[in-house]
Amino acid sequence: MDRDSLDRLSEAQFRRLTGLKRPLFKQMIQALHASQRHRKGGNRRQLGLEACLLMTLEYWREYRTQFHIAHSYGVDEATVNRTIRWVEDTLIKSGAFSLPGKKALHTSDVEWSVVVVDATETPIERPKKSKSASTPAKRKGTR
Repeated sequence: MDRDSLDRLSEAQFRRLTGLKRPLFKQMIQALHASQRHRKGGNRRQLGLEACLLMTLEYWREYRTQFHIAHSYGVDEATVNRTIRWVEDTLIKSGAFSLPGKKALHTSDVEWSVVVVDATETPIERPKKSKSASTPAKRKGTR
């Protein structure tokens, strides 16, 4: 998605697409731009900063696989992986986009009511095979 098509979206459509408001999106672009200025050498990026950030937001928001994102943007799957890692690391290092810690949440006056559901996959527990589980009488009968 290019910059012109992003600019044509209304505020509500932009928020539905990215999950962010425009000022926050622009702050993230500025943080990525500041990090890219300090870059030394290497190949140029195939995608612009807006596309890199949109790619990362799609990955976070829609849980799309990196294969599907790579196909959408016309790049390799490894490029998607590197781009997402770079955007995440850059935004974390900037310090402007971090969540408050546990202590900050506990000291606030807001009452949180959260339901946590554990939906992780767990392996099935099956009985282990051992020598004591087999029948020794059958072994003695065969010669």
